[in-house]
Amino acid sequence: MAAVAGVRALQRLHQPGTFQRCFGLIPVQLTPTCLPRRLCTAPTGSKERKQPDTSENVSLVENLNLMGVDVKMARLRQPGVLRKAFTNEQAVALFLDKKGAPTKMIASIISRYPRAITRSVQHLEQRWELWRKIFNTDEEIVSVLYRSPESFFRTSNNANLDDNITFLTSLGLNTKDLHRLLTTAPRTFSNSLVLNKRMVAFLEEICAELGGKNPEQFPKAVISRNLYILIRSTKRVRTNIDILRASLTLSNSELLNLFQGPGAEILDLSSECLKNNFQSLEQKMVAHGCQKADIKKLILSFPMVLYIGKDRLSTKLDCLLKGGITMEQIVRKPKVLEYSTQNISGRLVELKRVGYDFQEKGINVLDSSQKRFDAKIERLDMIPIS
Repeated sequence: MAAVAGVRALQRLHQPGTFQRCFGLIPVQLTPTCLPRRLCTAPTGSKERKQPDTSENVSLVENLNLMGVDVKMARLRQPGVLRKAFTNEQAVALFLDKKGAPTKMIASIISRYPRAITRSVQHLEQRWELWRKIFNTDEEIVSVLYRSPESFFRTSNNANLDDNITFLTSLGLNTKDLHRLLTTAPRTFSNSLVLNKRMVAFLEEICAELGGKNPEQFPKAVISRNLYILIRSTKRVRTNIDILRASLTLSNSELLNLFQGPGAEILDLSSECLKNNFQSLEQKMVAHGCQKADIKKLILSFPMVLYIGKDRLSTKLDCLLKGGITMEQIVRKPKVLEYSTQNISGRLVELKRVGYDFQEKGINVLDSSQKRFDAKIERLDMIPIS
């Protein structure tokens, strides 16, 4: 019941004085520096019992419960926040409410990322303005914030965020690119500027080593295709390049073309995972009569195959082979491996039903959208099976 009361109370935050009346607080003017004690938790005097550092702030826990926050989740995520003597839960809730976040969303955000209630309104306003350099509307920001509270609240260094936006823009990344980075790999913007510059300089060096003519354009090409690259280490990327070079006996020009294209997407894999996935793919293909040139051709045309774990890859290949597909056809059209085993299996059943001949017509039909596939089956249904 307390949680329900809290939800109803937050739904009326925009009404003056409502917050105080709902929780029996002394009416005061709400400002970043003067907030009601119970929902901006802090010691009020020497007579108030002081709690040891190891115990939770009881008033804070009560407030969060009243706001509908899942305290058990908050305790698991960031237990130290519940022991803080001063927090800013009411101001944060009011700020998000004014930006258009619904009550339940506010409670969910705080439940999943409790550290949000330690931020000041001034900090939040500054951060919001920086995000508006990337997003067109408040609604977009609220949506991203709900999906990933950490992306907005993780760091308190607004100056660093501003510097990173400026730096990444200087690389030629546009607003759309920054939008994708912030929604997919937000840690990029909480990295120190020095760390991001180090990765960019490293990518420029790699391009020069491989004989690239425009090293300054290479980082943009890689980052645009691999949004996680800036939150990985240069050591990992270097190791992955060496593994691919040795495993596929690639020339400098082949490596350069690979990384400027879809191959950039596998640079952030853990080196152990990359090595293991390559070995399992190699073993499976060799067992079915493939040569090293076939393995190289498949990986260069569909590098994301190296993201597929051993068991999943084996199951997919077995499914295709049992369905009448040859390994040679898979090498020519490896993107078929991008689909789930369930999807592949279902399509093979439908194609067998209509008498589809893979040897005569190829396997392009397997690498198509569901809408196009269904249309194809509908047309084939109208043709009598001879």
